[in-house]
Amino acid sequence: MATMQKITSNLWFDSNAEEAVKFYTTVFKNAEIGKISRYGKEGFEYHGKPEGTPMVIQFKIEGQWFSALNGGPQFKFNEAISFIVNCDTQEEIDYYWEKLSEGGDEKAQVCGWLKDKFGVSWQIVPTMLQDLVTGSQKTADKVMNELLRMKKLNIAKLQEAAK
Repeated sequence: MATMQKITSNLWFDSNAEEAVKFYTTVFKNAEIGKISRYGKEGFEYHGKPEGTPMVIQFKIEGQWFSALNGGPQFKFNEAISFIVNCDTQEEIDYYWEKLSEGGDEKAQVCGWLKDKFGVSWQIVPTMLQDLVTGSQKTADKVMNELLRMKKLNIAKLQEAAK
């Protein structure tokens, strides 16, 4: 029996959890869909979902398990919770930015943040950013000044600002 990770992020969707899981597992190369539980006849008066509709879908991205719930329209995603994608190269930043922002909210694109077509917020950041903003305060200020003017982050411009 496989051991379960201690903490699993649960994403509450109205009724498109399966579509979202399929999307995320195609965007990330190291991904898989796990077990799926489905709504049955029991509890229909509460959940209102047709029998056989996916209820909870387990999926794994880059070694991290997630759970996607078709829970109904009561709750919506907002920027208070987001997922950070750490990228080693500009090509990687460009890839995730393009894939995850497709069909999303363009007004939410700021400082490396984007909102995907399901309303989930993502931060696409270079792994070297942490080093640039934790050095001298003068360097951190210059890097942050440049970063705050960007939508999608640009490694070369951030490195130039650090000089």
